[in-house]
Parts: sequence; C-alpha cells; structure tokens
Amino acid sequence: MAGQRYGTIEMIARLVAFDTTSRNSNLDCVAFIRDYLAGFGVESELFPEPGGKKANLYATLGPGDRPGVALSGHLDVVPVDGQAWDGDPFRLVERDGRLYGRGAADMKGFVGAALALVPEFLARLRDVPLHLCLSFDEELGCRGVRHLISGIEGRPLKPRGCVVGEPTGMRAIAAHKGKVSMHCEVTGLECHSAVAHTGVNAVEYAALVIAHLKAMARRLGAEGPLDPEFDPPFTTAHTGVVAGGTALNIVPARASFDFEFRTLPAHDGDALVAELRSFAEGALLPEMRAVHPGAGFAWHELSRIPALAADEDDPFTRLVLDLAGTKRPGKVSFGTEAGLYQQAGIPAIVCGPGEIEQAHKPNEFIAREQIAACERFLLSLADRLAAL
Repeated sequence: MAGQRYGTIEMIARLVAFDTTSRNSNLDCVAFIRDYLAGFGVESELFPEPGGKKANLYATLGPGDRPGVALSGHLDVVPVDGQAWDGDPFRLVERDGRLYGRGAADMKGFVGAALALVPEFLARLRDVPLHLCLSFDEELGCRGVRHLISGIEGRPLKPRGCVVGEPTGMRAIAAHKGKVSMHCEVTGLECHSAVAHTGVNAVEYAALVIAHLKAMARRLGAEGPLDPEFDPPFTTAHTGVVAGGTALNIVPARASFDFEFRTLPAHDGDALVAELRSFAEGALLPEMRAVHPGAGFAWHELSRIPALAADEDDPFTRLVLDLAGTKRPGKVSFGTEAGLYQQAGIPAIVCGPGEIEQAHKPNEFIAREQIAACERFLLSLADRLAAL
C-alpha cells in the first residue's frame, strides 16, 4: 500500500501545528498519525485515558511475531502562555538552520523523524520489528504512558528494548534522576491578628516546613550521596508553589505548598518525604494542636517518576551506545518515561535530537543538523536490529 510520504521537516511541521498542550486533547494529532500509518498498512492500537480525551498510540512496523525495539516519544507540549515568542509557536519556521516551534525539540523532532522514516523502516525490517510508542501527558508527570505500558508489559512479545527520544543532542543517556512531587495542605485556626496567640498561623507553619526542606536540600548538597556524573551531583529538593492567607489582619487558617525531590537512582525519595513529614508532625504538630485540636498537615502525591539506571552490559544498551557514537553513556537530572519502561522490565535508554536547554522556552528550536543525525541513527538502528 502506498501511503502519503512526508519529509522529516514536513512531518515535524505537521506535528507542531497540532496544539497538544497537555491541558488539551491530543486526539486530532493521534488520528493524523493513525491514518498516516494506515496508509502504509500499519495498524495502530490506542490506549486512551479513562475519560477518553487523550490517547497513547502503539504500532508495530515489520514482523509481528517476535519482540522488537520501541521508539518512544510524547506528543504533549508545555504551554506557551506568557512567553514572548517571535511568531506563532504552532507554526514551524526555519531560520539559519534552526527549526522554531513549540515541541520542535521536546519532542516532536524525534517523533517526526521516526514517522517520516516509516516507509524506509518497512523496506528494511525483515527479522526484528520496530514499535512506535507515542504518549500523552508526559509533561504532567509521565501520566499517559503508564496506560500504554500496562497494556503491553504482560504480553509475550513486549519490546526487547526502548529508545526514548528526549533531546540529548543525540548522546546516549543511560541514567537519569527520579522524582517524587508532593502537595501539602496546612490547617490552622483563624483569628484577629491583634490576638494572634489565640490562633494557629497556617502560613507560618508552612514556612517552617519549607525552611526545613531547604535545610535538607543544603545537607544533601554538602553530604550527598554524590554521583559526579550528574549535574548537580546530588539529590535536590525544591519548593515551587506556595499559597495562603487572605488579609494581613487575619491569622490564616489555610496554607499549601508544592515541593519535589529529584533523586539519584540509588536514593530513596520516599524516605526523604518521610523525613520531612516526621519533622512537621513530630516537631510542629503538637504545638499547633495545643491551640487547636483540628490543626494539622495533609499530604498528597502529585507525581512520581522512577529513576533510570540502564544495564550498560545489556546487548541493547551496547547497540544504542555504538550507534550513537557514545563511548561512555551520560547521566542527566531531568526525568523521562525511560524509568517506567525499565520498571516494566523493558530495558531503556534515552537518545534524541535537540538540546534540553531549548525545551520549555519561548522560541524553542531544534537544529537541522540534529534532525539529520537522528535520521542516520534511526536508519542504522533498523539495519542493526537483527544483531539483537
């Protein structure tokens, strides 16, 4: 069957034109990809979210009777709200060898290259297939791909390995940090600020917990554990959102804050959350409840991304390192879906075009030379799959 062919730049432009900001549906983009693949006789399997507003797409190129290698990318992008773009963020524009557009680097460049090469893949894949894994809501804590992974991890022919094409400058990345992010709600007791001692100031108690979190961050930076191959080489702690209070002359009864730990692969994020909770509930809660028995802390997990620590001796890992020309695999502090694949028993490594420094910024771009390098890598991977 002869489907509609697109060059890689044209395919990236088509993908960028879909506003797949995480708050939006991605179904129009998924339908375009499904129909494009169908034009080459490739069937797609969709794994939707429970509400049906978004979906992951899974497709197999080549023989379907044996496990292959997955090419994984997310279709969602971060918002452009409040950013000073020089043009329409959802219209790919080339200037001086750079392709500008929301998602160009993170990560429609990789997805576009993989899709544009489908006709080439089909002509080359004889013994081992390639699987396309395209997900939603990666930018919201890798929520979407979990539905896809749960749908394939129990299958006898689940992928032998997975390349997650996040922007790494086409360097092979074998490890990244994990993340656990939390929301804390503080309940105090409201009163007039002239008699503040009769109330429980939720904002101040939230501030004490945040200050303790900062002290933990300093300790982690100074004492470790440390891994010099990461930047920074230690687990980090960070408070990103704080809210509370209504008026200066009212002791606030409510406050909240969001925080996260980005942990080295061998570091237990749950233990760090437990340490912070122990301080709040052991050192602060008794004095709060001495004034108001209903005072307290409530903790809610926002997201969790497992760390990646690939086995560098695995044949799949060695193959990707070889194809990427990476003598020693790198380690990065940002999280990806690769840790979830690894958790499901699918070896994973991160390697994709573009630089993470361009992600999430106004005037996000990817260099044309990075796209060319990605195309060479993907075609070489297709040619070498039989070696696995």
